[in-house]
Amino acid sequence: QVQLVESGGGSVQPGGSLRLSCSASGSGFASMGWFRQTPGKEREMVARLWIIGNRPTIYAASVKGRFAISRHNAENTLYLQMNSLKPSDTGVYYCNAKYPFEVGSGSWGQGTQVTVAS
Repeated sequence: QVQLVESGGGSVQPGGSLRLSCSASGSGFASMGWFRQTPGKEREMVARLWIIGNRPTIYAASVKGRFAISRHNAENTLYLQMNSLKPSDTGVYYCNAKYPFEVGSGSWGQGTQVTVAS
């Protein structure tokens, strides 16, 4: 069973930076990504990278140029570097992982809260 554990959330002022980490217990994923959710809204994709297959990394338009997703293969850890944070980036951030040909949304972590406020 896959376990994803996020860390690195917190409170930061607008313009600040945070780095989220996701430690994964499984391996052989086709892709991993970060999603976020705010109260009353659906969970939205922030960034996704493909581990299997030659597909480009994708970002939500709202974070492109400010966020960077990366993965440390040996440590089986996914990162999200968030720079120039805005209040609209506030939310619970979830790590996601999917196996090749997996039906459904894949596995999720418990989430980590990010709050951007003055």
